[in-house]
Amino acid sequence: MSTHEGGHAPTTLRTDRRSREHDARSTVFLTLLWLSLLIAFATLLTLLISTFVAGADRLDLRLFTEFPSSRPEDAGARPAILGSLWVIGTTAVLAIPLGIAAAVHLEEFADRHSRLNRLIELNIQNLSAIPSIIYGMLAVGLLSLLGVANKNVVIGGALALALLILPVLIISTREALRAVPRELRQASLALGASELQTTWRITLPAAVPGVATGTILALSRALGEAAPLLLLGALVFVSFDPNGLLSGFTTMPIQIFSWTNSPKAGFHELAAASSILLVGILLGMNALAIVIRNRYQRRW
Repeated sequence: MSTHEGGHAPTTLRTDRRSREHDARSTVFLTLLWLSLLIAFATLLTLLISTFVAGADRLDLRLFTEFPSSRPEDAGARPAILGSLWVIGTTAVLAIPLGIAAAVHLEEFADRHSRLNRLIELNIQNLSAIPSIIYGMLAVGLLSLLGVANKNVVIGGALALALLILPVLIISTREALRAVPRELRQASLALGASELQTTWRITLPAAVPGVATGTILALSRALGEAAPLLLLGALVFVSFDPNGLLSGFTTMPIQIFSWTNSPKAGFHELAAASSILLVGILLGMNALAIVIRNRYQRRW
């Protein structure tokens, strides 16, 4: 009996030693993780506070109503604000229907065992990680193929941003569709509905919270992009309001970029005020996504 117990003693000691080593490694990892999060949060908070302090005095009505000027005290961001609305609105019209339709086809109707479909899915996942300036180059090439000479137009910028967020829309919509229980589809089909009717009346309505959240977050990313639009030749000084899809434009990130590069301190104050406004819009869009998700999300 004692021999049997002695044979298990070294094994127990080794197990206890490994458990202590595992606990020590987990503690070190968690400590480093929380330290990294703390540093990132402190850096972000410092940046936001410093930006607010620098631009609070110019966060007034003039920022919304005045045009850019060579005098910082007379300048405003009205064309940039309207340009951002035009470009993001057109981007939504171009990208949202196509992204949702592509996601529905790939998730509900496409053959999962087809090599072509698997290749398409792989490319969509890869496209979501490509730098944004590549989409600007792609938009320039596409507009050149269509014979468009002036690429600095609203529809050109919207095309670049639509290509940018399209993979994100497809991936987020597919994830929302996957979250809908398979039993709902089967019940609809058992009652005599077709696959198309099931998708349109059952699956898509149930996936609306996830689809809306992914769409708003994708548009938030597009709103903060400047690189693809600069590649299209977007203007940094616009003294008129954009009035159509073929109108010249600027956006808030481009205007901020222009004012930041100015040697006058007054323009730096304007850039800080515009940055606060842009951050506020982005936070509002993200808050809207959270509200939609929490209000309409269902527990299955």
